[in-house]
Amino acid sequence: MYYIGIDISKFKHDCAVIDDSGEIVTPSWSFTNDAKGFSQLKLLLNSLDTETRIGLESTGHYGMNLKLFLESNNFSFMEFNPLLINRFVKSKSLRKTKSDSIDCMMIAHYLMTVEYKPYPSSFYHTEKLKSLTRYRFDKVKERAKLKSSVARLVNILFPELEKLVSSLHIAVVYALLSNYPGASYIANANTEELAETLCTASKGRYTKSKTAEIQVAAGVSIGSKMPAKSMELKHTIALIRELDKEISEVESAIDKITSQMDSPIFTIPGIGRHMGAMILAEVGDFSNFASADKLLAYAGLSPSTYQS
Repeated sequence: MYYIGIDISKFKHDCAVIDDSGEIVTPSWSFTNDAKGFSQLKLLLNSLDTETRIGLESTGHYGMNLKLFLESNNFSFMEFNPLLINRFVKSKSLRKTKSDSIDCMMIAHYLMTVEYKPYPSSFYHTEKLKSLTRYRFDKVKERAKLKSSVARLVNILFPELEKLVSSLHIAVVYALLSNYPGASYIANANTEELAETLCTASKGRYTKSKTAEIQVAAGVSIGSKMPAKSMELKHTIALIRELDKEISEVESAIDKITSQMDSPIFTIPGIGRHMGAMILAEVGDFSNFASADKLLAYAGLSPSTYQS
């Protein structure tokens, strides 16, 4: 059995090979993070005449292309939390020595001490789902901040509006404020044009009487007339609409992936399609966890015990 440790960095990776007795088969050497370097690694792996196990640290996006290369060439590999490798190195020596060549050798030695659980061959699909769910999460968070800005600006420009509508964040209100960003604009608007805007945006639910109610309230509003704030409001609503389109597109891509997974997680009450997708993306293969407690620990939800 050969154990191969790979230390990942941005422009190059370091690799070392040891056998099952801990003897060095291939001293630490570097290969570039490009096609030429990957070809050199493949030549090395193909030259080994017995079963191999590959270990590498989890280093985010820097190792993604290498992992995809290994998968496409039918090489299994196992990924480790860098904290575990760091603790293993400290257990071997009190000397504070660190280098890429030492790290790859330590990864190979650490690989010998653990149960080999290689990444599933379908990890690419999991990574794709993780990328989409994290991107969606960021965009939803960004949209929530913009919605808070809309509420703040409306409170300055037309504070009475919030009592006249079911929510500030509905299509008809955004249409109203995009065309008339402030109480003064609404009060001075052509009534027929204002009614047409509200009727179209609400699909007929906002009648002329509702238009009159909003316009009358705007005429006596204490809202400030601040062109700079009105411009900010229009631009903020435009950004929210653009984010809505992006989020919808991402959610469609997520739904396409999860519809093929047929996971029982989607049958759990309270877990929708997108929440379930996030859990699957972050946890990956549930069979990697021997117990529920280990899964909780991975998620950072299991309390640790410390006593002396």
